[in-house]
Amino acid sequence: MILPLQVRSCLPSAIRSLILQKKLSIRNTSGMAGNPGLLPASVVVLHRSLAPAFERFCQANSVPLPLLGRSKPGKWTSPALGGDSGTRTGCLQFWKYEFGACTGSLTSLDEYSEQLKDMVAFFLGCSFSLEKALKEVGLPGRGSADYGHDVGAYKTAVPCTSIAGFCCPLVVTMRPIPKDKLERLVQASASIGGEHGQPIHIGAPDLLGIEDISRPDYGEAAVCQPEDIPVFWPSQLTSLEAVSCCKALLAFTSAPGCTVMTDLKNTKAPASCLTPEGIPEVHHISQDPLHYSIASASAVQKIRELETLIAMDPGIRGIGHLLCRDELLRASLSLSHARSVLVTTGFPTHFTHEPPEETDGPPGALALAAFLQALGKEVSLIVDQRAWGLHGKLVEEAVEQGVLKARIPVLTYRGGSEEAAQAFLCKGGDPKSPRFDHLVAIERAGRAADGNYYNARKMNIKHLVDPIDDLFLAARKIPGISSTGVGDGGNELGMGKVKEAVKKHIRNGAVIACDIEADFAVIAGVSNWGGYALACALYILNSCEVHRRYLRKAIGAPRAPGEQNWTRALPSVAKEEQMLGILARHRVRSGVTGRVGMEVDGLPFHGVHAEMIQKLLDVTTGRM
Repeated sequence: MILPLQVRSCLPSAIRSLILQKKLSIRNTSGMAGNPGLLPASVVVLHRSLAPAFERFCQANSVPLPLLGRSKPGKWTSPALGGDSGTRTGCLQFWKYEFGACTGSLTSLDEYSEQLKDMVAFFLGCSFSLEKALKEVGLPGRGSADYGHDVGAYKTAVPCTSIAGFCCPLVVTMRPIPKDKLERLVQASASIGGEHGQPIHIGAPDLLGIEDISRPDYGEAAVCQPEDIPVFWPSQLTSLEAVSCCKALLAFTSAPGCTVMTDLKNTKAPASCLTPEGIPEVHHISQDPLHYSIASASAVQKIRELETLIAMDPGIRGIGHLLCRDELLRASLSLSHARSVLVTTGFPTHFTHEPPEETDGPPGALALAAFLQALGKEVSLIVDQRAWGLHGKLVEEAVEQGVLKARIPVLTYRGGSEEAAQAFLCKGGDPKSPRFDHLVAIERAGRAADGNYYNARKMNIKHLVDPIDDLFLAARKIPGISSTGVGDGGNELGMGKVKEAVKKHIRNGAVIACDIEADFAVIAGVSNWGGYALACALYILNSCEVHRRYLRKAIGAPRAPGEQNWTRALPSVAKEEQMLGILARHRVRSGVTGRVGMEVDGLPFHGVHAEMIQKLLDVTTGRM
């Protein structure tokens, strides 16, 4: 039974008094969470010796554990409760813990009065009401407290920030949301609940370490319909796991759903007050496993500006016909979630020269690698075996010149079977244990439908190219590995996603079109520009608090982008000039003219490429 309407309208102190006098025959107070002006709180009672550490633990994990106040040892007053001192019995039900194990439930703590003299009560807010947001977008509260159910909550594999003996996993609640209402619901919940209203994960439960969504650790499971997307929010039930993990001699918590009504008021701003920096947008980035990401409207707009910039067609190749909206955005969101990235490049178009490589590709690949390094991700480069020595020198000199912070592994692959590709991509060949989360090809020769590799002039260069395409093919069958292809002509690895447009609109397209598809196809006037744009997009995303909060699952304190020195890792005119100088010293040539020097695809660095880099930086850092 849920609180009747006439009781819900009572003052918090009156509700506490009714509970104290045993005049309410109810099961829980969850239904009060959505009432205007009422902020419910859960209670944690610990020995005074543990209180300082628990307070710091709550401050370090403030989203799932918003601390409203604490009492002094032996006292039960708090600013959250005014002068009320009936909390020992003013909660419907308590759970008792001994050495970390829950050993029973109580309706009153009066029998422990002596022990409570040395104990401190903490009051944790649970002010966000998803029910209000659900109603705002026209959704019923399936499995909600308004319908007489305790919402299902799950222990995850996401560790909270540890303090002293408090070390536990994050607990989350899940609601199934119809796909067509997803973004509206996320925006409504953010406007109502602020940072507490924003979800920490949208998609497959196993990405959070939840093995069976039908078996919650607390409450009752909500049933997903065919078009529903599982959406997860941080839960203050995390406090129960914290109490259990600290293994205190004696501790108490309010039972799930049995909150105390506080005297505090909800002062969240209405939706119309959200700025573009705070409005979340939801974007689908993976189908297997199902995964959505979030970024602010302002961050998304900046990345779209980058996509427009790099779509300039200085070679008049007709690449405008290949463009797909938001491929740069989705690729960068996917990369932002990745832990380990494999980058490949190399287009041996000059088959009569040594080396046959061109200047388009390696600068973009290393610019992206530099920013991935700055984000703390593992990054490796994979190239043709015959070009392994060249790229090893390029990496070494890039480190010496400050283009890269540290050396990255340079790998090769010459396997010729699906099993060999899977063995390369996965630990022990096990598809459940991929070594890489994301593969990126930047101006990498791509296999055509006839099995050959062609430059723009229809010349077959298969004898110079190793079958790295097989890794991209294998990745499409391995859950958890996404891929991006960056190209400027349609014959590059990954451009299979737009091959029909290549055949129709690109010169020699019927012959040269790459047949191998990537999840995301980033089209650029020069492929290096795509690499620069991906690095810039990652900067924008990781400077966006909405996205950073989603990445860290609302755990830990937010850190300002300036603390990371990410700006230094961005592409720059000076660094890319150094990179082209390194390529020139190794006799790597321009793709169109075959000249050695400060040139890419027949276009001079100064006046064309340098100008593009500066435009990308201006959008990225807000100097436009």
